[in-house]
Amino acid sequence: MWLSSLRDVVSRLRIIAALFLLAVGLTGCSAVRFGYNQAPELVYWWLDGYADFDDAQSRRVRETLGQWFAWHRRTQLPDYAGLLQRAQVDVLADTTPDRVCRWWDEVRRRGESAVDQMLPAAAELIPTLNAQQVKHIEARYLRNDEEFRRDYLAADPAQRLKDSVKRTIERAETLYGPLDEDQRERVARLVAASPFDAEAWNAERLQRHKETLQMLRKLSAEPANRDAALATLRAHVLRLSRSPREAYRQYQQKLETYNCAFAASLHNATTPAQRQAAVAKLKGWEGDFRALAAAAD
Repeated sequence: MWLSSLRDVVSRLRIIAALFLLAVGLTGCSAVRFGYNQAPELVYWWLDGYADFDDAQSRRVRETLGQWFAWHRRTQLPDYAGLLQRAQVDVLADTTPDRVCRWWDEVRRRGESAVDQMLPAAAELIPTLNAQQVKHIEARYLRNDEEFRRDYLAADPAQRLKDSVKRTIERAETLYGPLDEDQRERVARLVAASPFDAEAWNAERLQRHKETLQMLRKLSAEPANRDAALATLRAHVLRLSRSPREAYRQYQQKLETYNCAFAASLHNATTPAQRQAAVAKLKGWEGDFRALAAAAD
């Protein structure tokens, strides 16, 4: 349960999405290590798909990513391995919603630290973007919005629920292995009772896109000094992690509280064999991270 949270939180923290979508989404140890080693190139192409870098920007971004991943491998992977080692103990016992939320907070802090490490370089790069590149980012957002509507805003509410249950089961089975029929029914009940509101999430996403584009246009049209640009960027990232809209903050807190209870309920319904499978999966990921950290320059 905690590893799916790890994947979700880092995915939202975008700048390192490619890394953990690979590291947590793949099951084989060699695949995780291969994915991490390829991550600088994959993240570059992911970013380039948004901004369409020119030659000078490409060189700067590749250099920055190389430095960031060297830092991440050297300083963060050993910490992640320690977190996974602790999880191997906790996953064998029943848990509580409060304990799940504490794990979520630990993961979130690590994600925020990883993003913060990238911000000084981003503050230097963003003012070099031209108007056409910002339009390219806007066009990419529009494509993302179409994908979101297709994945989360299906016209038929029953289909939305079915799709959500399917996604949740797949995430749980990544850690625990196959769920039995009773566990699948539990997931279906919990998903159906969730306060998750795809329309509210989409409205927040669209507003964040608008604010991001405004920030990019401001920094690229009126280049500020590095410190001012960094302050602007940090304030923007803070708004992304904590919405300035009170109604959405309340909704987000309600959803997070429910999700912690959801995860605890599902975990407490797992069998000893499933928990041992989770230990094995966590131990494998721990070993991957330690091996990758040991290979740091």
